[in-house]
Amino acid sequence: MTVQLDPEEQETQAVFKIAGDLAGLRVLEIGCGDGRLTRRYAERAGFVDAIDPDNERITRARQDQPATWESRVVFHNAGLDQFYARQKRKQKYDLAVLSWSL
Repeated sequence: MTVQLDPEEQETQAVFKIAGDLAGLRVLEIGCGDGRLTRRYAERAGFVDAIDPDNERITRARQDQPATWESRVVFHNAGLDQFYARQKRKQKYDLAVLSWSL
């Protein structure tokens, strides 16, 4: 089976339709993979913690991360349970995004 990468940007449109205006929102993206979806919405968000347990995918996401995101988008190599356990101060998020994680 070939994986389509959403050339019509329907997935992106659905995120914005459901989430609305992301301006200033703290977003937790669970299962971000290589950052494919992150790159489509992160510019509009206030801050993003994007997590994935796959080291190779997180490495690609970090390599493809625009320099302008450095203070607003952080890619974490961790599953949700590991990410939560590592947090010294538990963060609150306005929105959680799970695309292909379920």
